[in-house]
Amino acid sequence: MASDIAAAVEAFSQGKPVMIFDSSFREQETDLLWPASAATPQIIRRLRKDCGGLLFLAIGDEIGELFGLPWLQDIHSNPKLVEENPVLKELITDDLRYDAKSAFTLSLNHRKTFTGITDKDRALTTRRFGELADELISVKSSQKHSQKALGDEFRTPGHIPLCRESPGGLNSRQGHTELAVSIARLAGLPACTIGAEMLQPDGDGALSVEDAMKYAKENNIPMLTGKDILEVFGLN
Repeated sequence: MASDIAAAVEAFSQGKPVMIFDSSFREQETDLLWPASAATPQIIRRLRKDCGGLLFLAIGDEIGELFGLPWLQDIHSNPKLVEENPVLKELITDDLRYDAKSAFTLSLNHRKTFTGITDKDRALTTRRFGELADELISVKSSQKHSQKALGDEFRTPGHIPLCRESPGGLNSRQGHTELAVSIARLAGLPACTIGAEMLQPDGDGALSVEDAMKYAKENNIPMLTGKDILEVFGLN
C-alpha cells in the first residue's frame, strides 16, 4: 500500500479526518471526511464552517440493504407516485452531467433531537446511525428487525441526508459516496462516513485542488485522490 494511502487509512482508523478529491473528469470536488462513529458537535461545526458544501452521510450498499433504504431517484420516478404527483414527471433527473444516477436516499433526524439542525443534533444523528448499523450487522440482524430498530431511533425527513453506495461499489460507480465508504472499509470501520464538499470562500465553485492541498498541509490531514483509492482496489 502506497505511503499516502497508508497514512490516510491509519488516520481514519483513529477517528481522524481524511480529504478525498474525486477526479478532474467527474465532479472535481474535494470532500473533508470523518468516520461517522467519530462525529461530535465540534466535527460537525468544522465541516459546516470549513467546507461550505452539503453535509452528507455516505453509507455502504450493505447498510442501505440492511435498512431497505430506497434511492430518492427511484421513489421520485415511481409510476404510481408520478401519477399522484404530476410535478415529479417535470422534475425527473435525466440530465446529471457527472453520472446517470444520484446516490441520495432518505434524510434522517434522531428522535432525541429537537429541530435536528444544530451541531449537537446532527452529531447525535450521525454518530448513532453509524453505531446502530454496526450493532445490527454484527449480530446479522434481519432487514425487518433492522427497519424496526431504525424507526425506534430515527425519523424522516431530517437534517442528515444519506447517500447510498451503488451496488458493486467502485466497480459500478466511482463517485464521492463510493470513495468515502471505501476509505472506511480500508480502515476496518463500518462503511459509514460523514463529510462535506469543500467550496471556495465565496461559494461560487469547488475549492481548487491547490487550495485543498494547502488546507490539508496546514491542518496535517492526509489527502487522496479517487485514483489513489482505485489503484488500491486494482481498478485503475
